[in-house]
Amino acid sequence: MTRRTRRLILIGTVGAVLAVAVGLVLFALSGEITLYKTPTEIIEQPRAEGRRLRIGGLVEVGSVVRKDGGQVEFKVTDTANAVPVTYRGLLPDLFQEGQGVVAEGKLDESGLFQADTVLAKHDERYMPKEVVDALKAQGVWEEGQPGGPTPPAAKN
Repeated sequence: MTRRTRRLILIGTVGAVLAVAVGLVLFALSGEITLYKTPTEIIEQPRAEGRRLRIGGLVEVGSVVRKDGGQVEFKVTDTANAVPVTYRGLLPDLFQEGQGVVAEGKLDESGLFQADTVLAKHDERYMPKEVVDALKAQGVWEEGQPGGPTPPAAKN
């Protein structure tokens, strides 16, 4: 074997090992990827039952119901559509009706989003860009508002 042939075999072997390593990493991460959706996307697109999702929007005014055992039910809305959410646990201090929220969990077959994590957001610096853009397009989000969006029921 010539020196050039050995070098080509070495480069090919290293390339193949690297490709296998990248493939294994991507396969391992595919189960951990969490898709982000707005309530309208969840309602309009085919159901993703059992798949981990993040849903973001505003907590619909008048939708928060606290039950025994620390369970809370509320609706997340982008003002066009709303998705019912159930969560068991302590809610963040900033969680309130009319404010931004991001919930992570799974959608069940009945369309109920079962969250295992809830993050309360108070302004656009911490809210996903897609939610802010959707709220601005619907005229709900006003630029420069100190506390975030005006709750839909509070607008005149």
